[in-house]
Amino acid sequence: MESLMIQGTACRCRQFLALCKLRVVSLVVFTAVIGMFLAVPGWPGWNALWAGTLGIALVAGAAAAFNCLIEQKIDAVMARTRARPLPRGELTRTQTLVFAGVVGGAGLYLLNVFVNPLTMWLTLATFVGYAVIYTVVLKPATPQNIVIGGASGAMPPVLGWAAATGEIHHDALLLFLIIFAWTPPHFWALALYRREEYAKAGLPMLPVTHGEAYTRLHVLLYTLLLFAVTMLPVGTGMGGWIYLLGAVLLGGRFIQYGWRLYRQYSDALAKETFRYSIWYLSALFAIMLADHYFRIPV
Repeated sequence: MESLMIQGTACRCRQFLALCKLRVVSLVVFTAVIGMFLAVPGWPGWNALWAGTLGIALVAGAAAAFNCLIEQKIDAVMARTRARPLPRGELTRTQTLVFAGVVGGAGLYLLNVFVNPLTMWLTLATFVGYAVIYTVVLKPATPQNIVIGGASGAMPPVLGWAAATGEIHHDALLLFLIIFAWTPPHFWALALYRREEYAKAGLPMLPVTHGEAYTRLHVLLYTLLLFAVTMLPVGTGMGGWIYLLGAVLLGGRFIQYGWRLYRQYSDALAKETFRYSIWYLSALFAIMLADHYFRIPV
């Protein structure tokens, strides 16, 4: 009996964790932590590291859970999301709402008490931007949803910077711009090979409203824009030779993917581009961190 109770508890924990979209949250936390380290010449303060990281992770998980709550019916008709706990009936809407409230509230408390009020308010604004403005308002209303809503997804390094310093620096805004420019080609690559599912769900994603060719062109254009944006840290002195070399190589490869999508589209290539985009952002920020501590000025 005790073994069954333990198994049941573990299963319920996995269901709640599934609401948090841990893969997405891990990238959020990673870029936020990089922002903390880039904000200071040495190491961030201990409170910024543990409370800032945990608080941002908890609020990001709560935002993901709230997103699952709002999109329960949409998730049920899409192959990519129909296995989530709410469409499967493993969790109720009330349980999800309470979970999101408790987890998000705990994260905001940690940020306010152990980090600083600025980080708490910025994180709360990010939650509202993603869970409410993007999910409730923009996503079902406009094919530019991911462009406008991408502002929320680009906030993590700014949150990390604020956690480490208590202020927002122009270099933090450059990190914001990089993720903001990265989001459309990243997401539209996914939308291209999932276009039929989005059409079935009634969501006005760009491939659904404007067609595949139009979307492919915009993926290419945004990879070019992203490349230009990633050069800005070099111009401001935030990035040195290590960063410059890494940004050129990674960005050149992303542009190559965009060009191939535009000229020789296939769903397999779109999937490959989507996977590369995730690796690209992680690698770019890791290289930026290495450059920070082993700076070779340009």
